[in-house]
Amino acid sequence: MAVIDREGRVLDANSALGTLLGADPAQLAARGAAELAELQEDARAWSDYRDVLLGRRERMTCTRRLHHSDGHALWAEITVEPAPDSCSLLLSMADISERRDLQGRLRHLQMHDPVTRLPNRNLFFERLAAALEAGAYDRAGTGRIGLCYLDLDGFKAINDTLGHRVGDRLLRAVAQRLTECAAPGDHLVARLGGDEFALLVRESSGTEQVCELARSVLAALQRPFDVGGQRLSVSASIGVVERPAAGTHTTWLMQAADTTLYWAKEDGKARWTLFDPERNAHRMTRQALSSTLRPAVEREEFVLDYQPLVGLVDGVVRGVEALVRWDHPQFGRLSPNRFVPLAEENGAIVPLGRWVLRTACRQARAWQQAHPRHPLVVSVNVAVRQVWDSDLVSDVGTILAETGLPPRLLQLELTESAVMGSAGRPLQALQQLSDMGVAIAIDDFGTGYSNLAYLSRLPVSTLKLDGSFVQGFRAEEHPNPADETIVRALVELAHRLGLTVVAECVESAEQAERLGRIGCDTGQGWFYSRPVPPDRIPPMLPACPAVG
Repeated sequence: MAVIDREGRVLDANSALGTLLGADPAQLAARGAAELAELQEDARAWSDYRDVLLGRRERMTCTRRLHHSDGHALWAEITVEPAPDSCSLLLSMADISERRDLQGRLRHLQMHDPVTRLPNRNLFFERLAAALEAGAYDRAGTGRIGLCYLDLDGFKAINDTLGHRVGDRLLRAVAQRLTECAAPGDHLVARLGGDEFALLVRESSGTEQVCELARSVLAALQRPFDVGGQRLSVSASIGVVERPAAGTHTTWLMQAADTTLYWAKEDGKARWTLFDPERNAHRMTRQALSSTLRPAVEREEFVLDYQPLVGLVDGVVRGVEALVRWDHPQFGRLSPNRFVPLAEENGAIVPLGRWVLRTACRQARAWQQAHPRHPLVVSVNVAVRQVWDSDLVSDVGTILAETGLPPRLLQLELTESAVMGSAGRPLQALQQLSDMGVAIAIDDFGTGYSNLAYLSRLPVSTLKLDGSFVQGFRAEEHPNPADETIVRALVELAHRLGLTVVAECVESAEQAERLGRIGCDTGQGWFYSRPVPPDRIPPMLPACPAVG
């Protein structure tokens, strides 16, 4: 401790202060306290110290790194405050070097992975945030940042079969190779957890630098590892992101890296993939659509268009297929291929399918009442998940009762792959619906690997030939005999089983005429009409113009 005057000069010092600084206490008298505590090297500490001397502040405390007379450095906690019953001030210095060393060791343990000794997730995000701070990049640097985010392909299998001890040794070997790859550019390597690692490129010179780093990492990890006498092989999937640091946030950068890592795995693993804004926008749109499907059903954002099913011989409209569209408030009108697969994935197909069925049956009943001489069969697509995740038989019965539509005017379409493999509950549901009087059709027939013998045991009344078969019927001058042979055989088979046949994607009079000639019963396609709103169907009703 030392007593100092209001000018900051040492009036008296005890022997402990002399020992701390390696000086004779008597020689400290008349020296400046700020000089002894090296306060002028810290602007904030110097300002607080001056305020105490001038009486504008009661007390100040700071931590400073001091130098002993023998050359070694020490950490001291410095306090300046008024001395009791005196006009002078009291300066005290406490040696906290051991405490600082302990804190440093504890922080190192807290910020480093115990298995690989690499910086861990906490330290990585601390360094990343520091690199993205506005003041971190200046005119002397590039102002860009890059990230390689990777995880190991096949590591779990090694960990599970050979044990965690071998797995940890392999992780240490991987960490060593990553460190070697990063060393020339002094890039930060961190283990984020499990088998996930990150390489941070501060002041990136551009995309090519980060991609080259990813290439070197991929090549390094593809070389076999010798772990405890065992030869182990792993590869890595790497997501690469490189962009200006200004305006980039930690959350966005990690989301982009994680998305790109997922692409690398989706594309086949053992590769690196560069972030693609367009691909990401498509993913975000897909995610936005998926998350809003159920609320959209409740808000009734969907509409149905109807495409006529026309007799190929007489040109009479026999029925219509209901096709759902989504009038999305942001993306406009969307076709089924944009959202139906998503609905099947997340289960929204159940409420959506129920809405489609109810709306189509209500519309078919309205047509029946307005045109009793020309009853239309309405055909509605049904996903397999509707059979498994809901009581389809009960739903159909309830909706037919609500709308008053006769069961004979409803046809349900299921894909060939769904129907031909039906067993258990799906087959029971189809049989119950057929017993109810509802027609069952197989959609896109001929595209799967059908067990034709099984077809006779299904409660099916209609086959809809996939449009790929009809393409060979487009030009009369260049007929495809193979297509005609296949279609003729399918039609004969269907008729022998008592089934009717619908040809999809009919686009010309020549196609319609040839399909009718070989026995197809009904056609559907742009030659007759595109899918149209319900008010466009009645004008077609007495009959379509004769074909051919």
